[in-house]
Amino acid sequence: MHDAVEKFLTSETYAVAGASNKREKFGNRVFRTLIESGRSTYPLNPAASEIEGHAAYASIVDLPVVPGALSIITPPKVTRKIVAAAIAAGIKNIWIQPGAQDEIASQSARDAGINIIDDGSCILFILAQQN
Repeated sequence: MHDAVEKFLTSETYAVAGASNKREKFGNRVFRTLIESGRSTYPLNPAASEIEGHAAYASIVDLPVVPGALSIITPPKVTRKIVAAAIAAGIKNIWIQPGAQDEIASQSARDAGINIIDDGSCILFILAQQN
């Protein structure tokens, strides 16, 4: 596991942008996996009030805390907006999941000094290896 992933996974709190109530969706699986691994995790979805029994939040600014790490599972154009909000909020670790990558978003995060994972690696695969 490389340093960026290790740093991401040692965060105390997490948020999942693109969390979904549809259990077959990748955003739901990432959210559930983080929760099941004992990590304090907040779902971000502007169209949901609750996901898997947890209060959902419309955006990063609505969260009760600034999470140490953010996993993004959204369309690339949405990813760009979420990364901008994450930078403004002071989030230190971002993992852009496969299919959500946006080069402008990634470069913005790098320019802001954020630990970013955007190489196509999947958090579900990494977490499965830890179990």
